Amino acid sequence: MRVELWVPTATPICTPELLAFIGSEAEERGFSCLWVGEHVVLFEEYASSYPYADDGRIPAPPGSGLLEPLTTLSYLAAHTSTIRLGTAMVLLPQRNPVYTAKDVATLDWLSGGRVDLGIGVGWLEEEFRAVNVPWPQRGRRADEYLDVLTTLWTDDTSSYEGEFYSLNPCQMFPKPVQHRVPIHIGGESDAALRRVARAGDGWHTFNRAPEDLAGPLGTLDGYLADQGRDRSDITVTVCPYFQPLDADIAARYADAGADAVAALLLPMDEASVRTQLDALLPVQQRAAAL
Repeated sequence: MRVELWVPTATPICTPELLAFIGSEAEERGFSCLWVGEHVVLFEEYASSYPYADDGRIPAPPGSGLLEPLTTLSYLAAHTSTIRLGTAMVLLPQRNPVYTAKDVATLDWLSGGRVDLGIGVGWLEEEFRAVNVPWPQRGRRADEYLDVLTTLWTDDTSSYEGEFYSLNPCQMFPKPVQHRVPIHIGGESDAALRRVARAGDGWHTFNRAPEDLAGPLGTLDGYLADQGRDRSDITVTVCPYFQPLDADIAARYADAGADAVAALLLPMDEASVRTQLDALLPVQQRAAAL
């Protein structure tokens, strides 16, 4: 099982110097991927409920915000050489899919083929309003946008006609080094699991304990079978988030069906990063033996 890092790139704490340090330390210590998230704007007051906190509030203090993920990963690509670079999650239905395809292909080109694109459909309705994108049917919009990404990455001449997006014949170069960037689907709903089975290379789940994996993985197995696929066709990544993680828990994640565990790294300064990465060494050692 692989051990990865999920890093909330919150300002003003995540300075360029600290990000570069995280990248070099993570790579030197053998972590396999760095994941970063996305929210283009946040709100002091909102009616939407954050799904990973009991009080429904995202743990972001006033005056903070997340760095744009693809720009952040481009910066990390320049300070690393082997570690993979992932989004967990890009809010795909909020974005223009052509620009997203271009940005991801550019990042893959510049990083030498190290990108994993995690996508989600979002939970914050107010953010959709801020970017002037309809909230209803965002899942279907995301499905179409995935098709647009695929044709732009793989076809010499790309075109698409759907309910939510039309793409006249055009050409996008450079293509990703990986030809098709791996797509990881984030989310806990049946709709997310169906999207994994239909179009995903992986499922990325948050804040889930090992004993909570059996149910959704059983459901996912059924959806995969409907598509003529099975679990070997995808990667299951679990970010424990604020759930505990140690070597024994990592082994339980592996026994439950996880291929990778993405530990939460809360960067405050270089010393705190070192301390947190030191504490993850037993997890890495146990995972390497599984």
